[in-house]
Amino acid sequence: MADENAMLLLGIPIPSTDPAFLAIVGIHVLFGVAAVITGAVAMLSNKGRGRHSRFGTVYFWCLFGVFATMSALSFIRWAADYHLFVLGALSFAAAIFGRTAAKRRWRQWPRLHVTGMGTSYILMLMAFYVDNGPNLPFWRELPDLAFWVLPGAVGAPLILYSLYRHPVVLAFDHSQAEIVVSRKPGPRYTE
Repeated sequence: MADENAMLLLGIPIPSTDPAFLAIVGIHVLFGVAAVITGAVAMLSNKGRGRHSRFGTVYFWCLFGVFATMSALSFIRWAADYHLFVLGALSFAAAIFGRTAAKRRWRQWPRLHVTGMGTSYILMLMAFYVDNGPNLPFWRELPDLAFWVLPGAVGAPLILYSLYRHPVVLAFDHSQAEIVVSRKPGPRYTE
């Protein structure tokens, strides 16, 4: 490490020893770990009210915490971290989109919800690997492009699978088809 104000923590360089910076990093890490865990629990839970909704709400607010702390960290070191701000802003925007689609029951809301929330999770992981991948075992052996591509390469097929095969999405499609059929006028008889 060339910067005398930097420190190493668990093999990951922290670019400043300033107590305020370190406090923000600590809070950011806690929100990040919580977002990864609660997001995974929400994704793997039965959909609907209950566990999925509770953990999804906690994921959303943890992601907000990640976004807020990441914004502060990015603004402090803008030249080095502006790309992380962009990824964080896109991740949180995708989560807002997915959450709003479900809450307001937009047309095709299950697909919009899956796409928005899944994309937010992918972008969150992408930002983590872009920032920390060069310092992590296994990941440090990969080219920098892998940090940008692998989260999407793994996550995008899972989102696509959910969009076309998930029982909730299929049940929604089926219920919408029944509504359309029930609205069609019957045959007209003329004499």
